[in-house]
Amino acid sequence: MIYRWLKHASICTVITLAPQIAWAQQASLNVVATFSILGDFAQEVGGDRIALTTLVGADGDAHVYEPRPADAVALARADVVLQNGLLFEGFLTRLVQASGTSAEIVEVSQGADILDDPQGGHYHYYGDRTVFHAAPYDPHAWQSVANAKVYVENIAQAFCAVDAQGCSTYTANAQDYIDELAALEDEIRAQIAAIPEDRRVVVVAHDAFRYFQRDYGITFLSPQGVSTDSEASAADVASLIREIRAQNASAVFAENISDSRLVEQIAHEAGLELGGTLYSDALSGPDGPAPTYLEMIRHNLSTISAALAVD
Repeated sequence: MIYRWLKHASICTVITLAPQIAWAQQASLNVVATFSILGDFAQEVGGDRIALTTLVGADGDAHVYEPRPADAVALARADVVLQNGLLFEGFLTRLVQASGTSAEIVEVSQGADILDDPQGGHYHYYGDRTVFHAAPYDPHAWQSVANAKVYVENIAQAFCAVDAQGCSTYTANAQDYIDELAALEDEIRAQIAAIPEDRRVVVVAHDAFRYFQRDYGITFLSPQGVSTDSEASAADVASLIREIRAQNASAVFAENISDSRLVEQIAHEAGLELGGTLYSDALSGPDGPAPTYLEMIRHNLSTISAALAVD
């Protein structure tokens, strides 16, 4: 329905945009980021030279996002559109077509160290509804800080291509931020080194942390492979519980974008406590614990470390 409306909507119609949309008269670039993590990267690189619109906001899930009329207006006005790619934003192709935008569409994961998805996708849980997101690659590449550096470099290059006058600013901002990311990696490795190796197995709501696992050595189990019916069966949960016990998992975590009831059930069945909430596919709001990428990673790291600390 939204796409039929968008095709006939006039771009000239006066629309009151959502609070996430801020058009600064002094900005050189109108930038659209598909979700909050990319929006944070874009703001770090662009500073006050960009007017930023983030489509999927705080605590939102891009996999199931339904575009609004204001999103088409934002794309039509944009100079650059930043997407993760890897089939993460299933809504974007139709939205781009409906908006008629001439903006540069930039896939910021290009050149990142990408993992295949052995299951061909992963699950999301919404109350009593289970949604399977099919993809040949794991799209959650930003959970590797090394990949985040690649994202930032790609964003700077994209801004330079459209705004040559601001290129020195974008390049300098990107390098400053990459230096912060390098320091963040040192923090991650130091904190994880303090966790006993036999306690580095945890459970999360969906399989969004494989890059963190690959780079930093925490094993994440999830309900990957459960039925796509409305509820996971008792047999599905029992199978996961057996895996949790076989690998001696030490904690279970909720995620900010997922209903917590499934992991609460798993924690109860496994005899484990919920260790807190991790941020996977979206940042928190400004008053939450993870309003920026740096704070998101630090929050996740401290939450995991606290739950896995030896009593």
